[in-house]
Amino acid sequence: MKPVIALVGRPNVGKSTLFNRLTQTRDAIVADFAGLTRDRHYGNAKMGPHEFIVIDTGGFEPDASSGIYKEMAKQTQQAVAECDVVVFMVDARAGVAGQDHDIAKYLRKLGKPALLVANKAEGMQEGPRLAEFYELGFGEVIPVSAAHGQGIRGLTQSVMETLNLSDTDEPPEEELDSSIIRLAVAGRPNVGKSTLINTWLGEERVVAFDQPGTTRDAIHIPFERSGQRFDLIDTAGLRRKGKVFEAIEKFSVVKTLQAIESANVVLLLLDATQGVTDQDAHIAGYILESGRAVVIGVNKWDAVDAYQREQLNRSIESRLAFLKFAKLHFISAIKRQGLGPVWTSIAQAHKAAMCKMPTPQLTRILLEAVQFQSPKRAGMFRPKLRYAHQGGMNPPVIIVHGNSLEHVTDSYKRFLEGRFRKEFSLEGTPLRVEMKTSHNPYADKDK
Repeated sequence: MKPVIALVGRPNVGKSTLFNRLTQTRDAIVADFAGLTRDRHYGNAKMGPHEFIVIDTGGFEPDASSGIYKEMAKQTQQAVAECDVVVFMVDARAGVAGQDHDIAKYLRKLGKPALLVANKAEGMQEGPRLAEFYELGFGEVIPVSAAHGQGIRGLTQSVMETLNLSDTDEPPEEELDSSIIRLAVAGRPNVGKSTLINTWLGEERVVAFDQPGTTRDAIHIPFERSGQRFDLIDTAGLRRKGKVFEAIEKFSVVKTLQAIESANVVLLLLDATQGVTDQDAHIAGYILESGRAVVIGVNKWDAVDAYQREQLNRSIESRLAFLKFAKLHFISAIKRQGLGPVWTSIAQAHKAAMCKMPTPQLTRILLEAVQFQSPKRAGMFRPKLRYAHQGGMNPPVIIVHGNSLEHVTDSYKRFLEGRFRKEFSLEGTPLRVEMKTSHNPYADKDK
């Protein structure tokens, strides 16, 4: 499981800027005024050989009692509950504020590992103004400038030391039985994930309750069907009916992301009565980014009429077009309708994700594709594709070697992907085609 880091602090201390710096993206919106970030935002970061999930949060007011600030506080509290390390950010130039003391008190009460980071500290690494932050009670103050990239290396070292990780050691490989298919059931709250798993198991193994907002953890359930063993990962760890209270947040995103990461195949469950929402699209995007095989199930199909079904089909075609390789099934978990074909698609997706592709066969397909349609010339150069071999599984990776391959267009890569998919029946899994240009041994020699 990837460790989780939460960025916490009062408004406008630079949390989103640091998030973008750590994840090497521009996913978080940054502007010079307070309160821009309101919801939690998740991203992937890499420190040395280790990968992390980073959570950006809004400005934190632990004692907020109403309005948007109360909701933002709930988001931050959930992020702190999910994380392994808290990065408590303060503004080095503004000094200690009363709100910083409130946040420090809240974090100390939780007792979770926390690092105090003074942002906007460019040019004042040894400045006396940093000394006042020691009164917050978190020991060493780590000065950084998220905007300029200063001190980030020291911060990452401190994070890894807190987690007892080394920047030279490779992350430990989980020893997993390759004969067991790890199947994650993912989707928004209340789409019927637990109901579906209970239907598969024939018992109330996980509590299904008609109220979103109780998702807390991922549950692993051993299961066997037709001689094939599965590890079912339900991303809705629900509390017992008598213990359902208003949760801090409706949906534990971290648990879903980690379940997707650890799975071989993901069943993305949609709600036919709600259509494809932004959250569905985000989860689908993360599945694709993680390279996991995927099957799409549309639950509660029996509860919609013909017009709603037509609208839903259009919505899936437009909003989930990037998952067009995935099999689509319309089901009713509660009425046990349409569940058999789902298992067939899960098995096919897993087989495709773990497919072994011999180098001679890949090269033959590549050369036939080039003969059928050559890549476009780029100026004086026309890419020369010579041979291909497999570079990985789950997802399958095909590495193409040749000359001037940096000029191969995205459309031509999609053309090659289609040829490979058809030849190896790669249905239900993403496929990555990577280009590797051969080095010219004479390029560096003096003429």
